[in-house]
Amino acid sequence: MSEQLRLYSYWRSSAAYRVRIGLNLKGLSYETLPVHLLRDGGEQHRPDYVEMNPQQMVPTLLHGVRVIRQSLAILEYLDEAWPSPRLLPMTARDRARVRSLAQLVACDIHPLNNLRVLRYFEHTWRVPQSERDDWVKHWIVEGFAAMEALLEGDPATGTYCHGQTPGLADCCLIPQAFNARRFGVDMAAFPTISRIEKACLELPAFTEAQPDKQPDAQQQIA
Repeated sequence: MSEQLRLYSYWRSSAAYRVRIGLNLKGLSYETLPVHLLRDGGEQHRPDYVEMNPQQMVPTLLHGVRVIRQSLAILEYLDEAWPSPRLLPMTARDRARVRSLAQLVACDIHPLNNLRVLRYFEHTWRVPQSERDDWVKHWIVEGFAAMEALLEGDPATGTYCHGQTPGLADCCLIPQAFNARRFGVDMAAFPTISRIEKACLELPAFTEAQPDKQPDAQQQIA
């Protein structure tokens, strides 16, 4: 497993943010290859990138000659290739719980406020900015209400989403909490999520993965 890790990333991509956290939790060094999702219509649409990732999305992880796409698949690949520290628990029951929490964010909340959805609203349907923002907030609040109930009501919840060690669910939750704050969601309604977020952001693995710490953060377009 000595081949170089290279991550195609965008500083404000939630999915790339998840993977950065996972890489940091594993203590793995990697090279960031920025893909600006807005410049020149979006660098993810360049032919060379499309050939590597036909979905035209980030992140994409290169491990030597291996190409791994989709953030959850990347995180599970990292967990299988570098088993310690673990992102997923030991037992099947606990892994199912953690995966369900991670997928609540990655499959149910995030796709509805993804950049390509918002740009379609803007450029094809001409939806005003205020209505686009309301759309994003609505689906984050809907999802976080369910997440809060699942976390608050389960004794398996500890300092982090599952027990006393950060893992896959936390990798997904923290970027979504960042998005929630960015769009003005009142996080006081979600005390368990906010407590877990605070605990995670006390760890370098999470703070070093934050969007404004990324090498391409200064390349932003408004």
